Amino acid sequence: MSGLPESASGRRIVAAGAIFALLAVLLGAFAAHGLKSTLDGYRLGIFETAVRYQMYHAIALLIAGALASRPDYSRRWLRGAALAFGLGILLFSGSLYMLALSGIGWLGAITPLGGSAFLLGWLALAIAALKTRSDGAR
Repeated sequence: MSGLPESASGRRIVAAGAIFALLAVLLGAFAAHGLKSTLDGYRLGIFETAVRYQMYHAIALLIAGALASRPDYSRRWLRGAALAFGLGILLFSGSLYMLALSGIGWLGAITPLGGSAFLLGWLALAIAALKTRSDGAR
């Protein structure tokens, strides 16, 4: 994405956020209607946590993508935030989905890697807001 014009980069980030949000709604509905009778309360709660964090970070992607069109925000840090949010969704929510559906306990060891990616994404978003392009951060 680094070689894309800023409008294309921002559009791709918004598209990724919208797709992750769509999937969160779809998976949430699947859990509420299709898994309620299949999973016990503990595993259903794990699945719902995955959906919730996926939606939070899909919205964060939408914000990062919208900010990418603003000339005063660092595109480099916004792209870094978007990458971290996307990776966090895949690792955090993905590992929780698999854990809830399979019951394989070691999958929970992957979840903190996704949580760390979320934290890095929020840090990168904060830096993007504080570091202007005139500071040399394109």
